[in-house]
Amino acid sequence: MKLGYTIIYVPSVADSLAFFTRAFGLEQRFLHESGTYGELNTGETTLSFAAHELGDMNFPGGHVRASDSARPLGMEIALVTDDVPAAHARAIEQGATELAAPSAKPWGQVVSYVRAPDGTLVELCTPIAA
Repeated sequence: MKLGYTIIYVPSVADSLAFFTRAFGLEQRFLHESGTYGELNTGETTLSFAAHELGDMNFPGGHVRASDSARPLGMEIALVTDDVPAAHARAIEQGATELAAPSAKPWGQVVSYVRAPDGTLVELCTPIAA
C-alpha cells in the first residue's frame, strides 16, 4: 500500500488551487468541469481539493470544515523548500495567515506555519538531513 492522495475539503476548489499555485508555485494538474474536485502536481502523492458539498455527500454525519474553524485543525500538509523565509513571505503576500514565523529547530530544520485562506494548515520546512 502507498499514500496516493491527500484530499482537503474546501469552500471553493478553484480558489484553493489558485492560492496554492500563486503562493507555492504548485502547478494545477486537473480541475473537474463541475468545479468540485481538483488536483495539483506535487510529486508522487497528489494534493487534491474537494468541495464541501462532496464531503457532505461522503460523510452523512457531517465533517469539520477547516474554513469555519477559528483554530487550525490537528493535521497539516508540509511543503519542503530550501528557502523557508522566502516561501513564508510569499504565502503571506498571497493571502495566508502567519501562525509561526520561520525558526530553526533543534534537529536542524527551518520550519514555519501558515494557514491558507481555505483554512488549511501548511508547514513550510527545509529537507531533513539524512
